[in-house]
Parts: sequence; C-alpha cells; structure tokens
Amino acid sequence: MTATAPTAVLWFRRDLRLRDLPPLLEAADAGSGVLACFVLDPRLEASAGPRRLQFLGDSLRGIHDALDGRLLIARGRPEDLMPQICAAVEAGSVHVSADFSPYGARRDAAVGAALGARGVDLVATGSPYLISPGRVTKDDGTPYKVFTPFFRRWREIGRRGPAESDPTSVSWIDPAGVPGLPAPVAGPDPGVVLDLPAGEAAALRRWSEFLAEGLGDYATDRDRPDKPGTSRMSAHLKFGTIHPRTMAADLGQHDSGPGAYLRELAFRDFYAAVLHQWPASAWHNWNSTFDTIEMDTGPSAQAAFETWKRGRTGYPIVDAGMRQLAATGFMHNRVRMIVASFLVKDLHLPWQWGARWFMEQLVDADLASNQHGWQWCAGTGTDAAPYFRVFNPTAQGEKFDPTGDYVRRWVPELAGTAEVHRLKSGRPADYPEPMVDHGAERTEALRRYALIR
Repeated sequence: MTATAPTAVLWFRRDLRLRDLPPLLEAADAGSGVLACFVLDPRLEASAGPRRLQFLGDSLRGIHDALDGRLLIARGRPEDLMPQICAAVEAGSVHVSADFSPYGARRDAAVGAALGARGVDLVATGSPYLISPGRVTKDDGTPYKVFTPFFRRWREIGRRGPAESDPTSVSWIDPAGVPGLPAPVAGPDPGVVLDLPAGEAAALRRWSEFLAEGLGDYATDRDRPDKPGTSRMSAHLKFGTIHPRTMAADLGQHDSGPGAYLRELAFRDFYAAVLHQWPASAWHNWNSTFDTIEMDTGPSAQAAFETWKRGRTGYPIVDAGMRQLAATGFMHNRVRMIVASFLVKDLHLPWQWGARWFMEQLVDADLASNQHGWQWCAGTGTDAAPYFRVFNPTAQGEKFDPTGDYVRRWVPELAGTAEVHRLKSGRPADYPEPMVDHGAERTEALRRYALIR
C-alpha cells in the first residue's frame, strides 16, 4: 500500500483491551493509520491449557468486534511475522506494552532486532503493572527482597492515571484490503465453557459489580472460599482485559477494603519485579539454601502427586480445592496456599511439580505470581522466616470454611455430612481415608528443614 506518511502497528499481547491502553495512543501519534494485530505464538499455545486458550480467544473476539473486524490474527513466530506485517503496511513503528517476563524479554529482543534491521522501531509504552519492574528500588538502587519494605516504597512512587484511549482514538487499517500480510487465522476456540466470561467488556462489568457488592467487605471476606468475597479479576489482569491502573483509580487509600485490595495489586507488582531481577527463580529456588533439602521424587512420590491432583487426599479442604481447579480452572487463593503447603510439607514433593500443574490448569496462570506464590508456601522464596510455617489443612478448613459449604460444593461425597473438616460423625464409605498423618509429616518437614538451616 502507499501512504503519505508511515503507518504504525499496534501489537496486542498481555493487553487485550482498547481503553486505558497507552500504546494505542502512541501508535495513533506515530502513524497516518494503525494496523491492529495479535500473533498466536506456537510456543505459547503449546504451554496453555484449553481454558486459558478459550479466555484468550474470547478476548480477541471482543477486540475484533469492537474494531468492526479490523484485527489481524496471525500464527507464527513474532520475529518472523512482525517484519512481514510492517512491510505490507509500510509501518515505521510497532507499539506494544512492555513485557518483563523472561520469555517476553527474549522474544522482544529478537523482534526488535528483526525490525531494526529494516528500519522499524519497536516502541514499548507502559506495562501490565501499576509500577513496572525495576522502578521500585532501595536508595542504593538495589532491588527489594522482602515485600513489606517494597510496599512502603511502592506507595511513595507516583502513578499515572488511566490513559484516555478507546476504539475511536485511531484511524484503523482494514487488513482485508492489504496484500502481503500473513494469512489471517481465527482466535482459539476449544469449546470450553468458562465460569466467568472473558474480554474487556466482561472485565469492566465484573469490576463494577465488585466495587458495588464486594469491596466493602473484601478485607474480611477475601480469605473465605465459602463466600463470594474475592473480585475474580485475576484472569482479566493476566490477559490485560483491564489494567490495574483503571482499578486503582477506583480505590481509596484508607478504608480497609480498598486498602487491602491495593495491597494485593502491589503484591502482583512485587512478584513481577522479583522474577524480572532473578529470572531463574521461575523454576529454581529463589533462596538457593534450599537446593539441598530432601524431597521425595520416586514412583511412590509420583503416585502421591496423582492422588493430590485428583483431590483424593482424604483432607476435605485440600480435595475441594483440587476439584474446584479441575472443574473450573480456578481456585480460591487461600485454598491455593493450603493445597500448596500440603503438597510440599505433608507429601514432601517439589514445589515445581505443583507450580507446573497450576500453570497447566489455571485460567489466571501468571508465571511471576504463580511461581513465587508456590515458593512462599514452600519456604524457598522471598520470606524472612518461612521454615516453621506448615499449614494444618484441618484447622485451615475450620477457620476459613467454618460452615463447610465450600467443601460440600466441591466434594459431593460430603454433601450430606454435618461436620466436614474433622468428620466427627464418621467418614462416608466413598470418601478416602487421609493419605498421610499431618502431625507426623509436619514433624518430618521440620526435620528436613532443620538439616539445611
């Protein structure tokens, strides 16, 4: 095509929205027209389960509809496709939100080099975070290793307000009229039914509902899996169908509910910063002292792992969480901590096994939050004194699911049981006995930790 001025490309990644999207405004300023595109990278497709692919596909269809069909979706390696796309529309720049994940950084370096060889700039504006990795540092410029001081400094750093972007901010190029573009493909559609709808419109609607109905009690109800006390915004944050900046603009700093929620957004920034600074911590112990701890890995360990995955451990709160995960691709955050502690400290299995299973199953699977959440539970991550923290699954169930409603919902064998956590009135014949004795395994876990202290 021929144009009087260079065009621009807006490359969607973890920012599947049109509002509050700074790269969209940068692209509008940089080009006489803007081509919107998404690249289905086979390497990422292979690592995503069907529910995550469904969420991705539904979100892309939302953008496609909002742009009246003017979203190009192509499959292939971005370093190969982006130069082809830019050549077809005579683009002078490609605009993205910065990606700080280990894979994203490598990919963008390769794409930037391929584009640079053709005189095209890869321009990163903003990121998926309230404060991007690398900005919150100590006075000497070194990164924080503990959340609490990170959070204090995080609160001192100013944040921009939401970007004033929407579908009308840009003169969009219709890919159907451009020769030389990669062959378009449809967004993923495995046919999975999601328990919450995907896409920007759904994100904004869900956030509005939470502000009206859930935020006031968030500080007290967020740890209760038997209540609808969480926002369920994690998948939307993962895929960028809403930006946390949009959400933070609706939160106050002082009330308990908004303050507690803002702290969780800061935790998300913290784990992203830790992974950015120490990329090997994605699959290796952040605290290398724990590299020598004894873990079980033989055939019996594999069998125990399969029992845990199926939700047949004999501990009701653990089994409820694992079955919720299998049925929906989601698990309540408090229950995630309980099942993770059980895997590592009752079954003595590597945290990486559980982290990998979560990455395969969770719709909201985010590498930084998932891996470092697992390391928090395992005691191998960014925590000052983790070795003695071993969750008692029965006591945790009684405290955070006091009515037993959560367990009864996901463990049908216990639906008619009055007291589900200790099963004082007896264990139904079709529900398994505890696979381990928690008291004995807690002692064993502490013994193993003591050997490396």
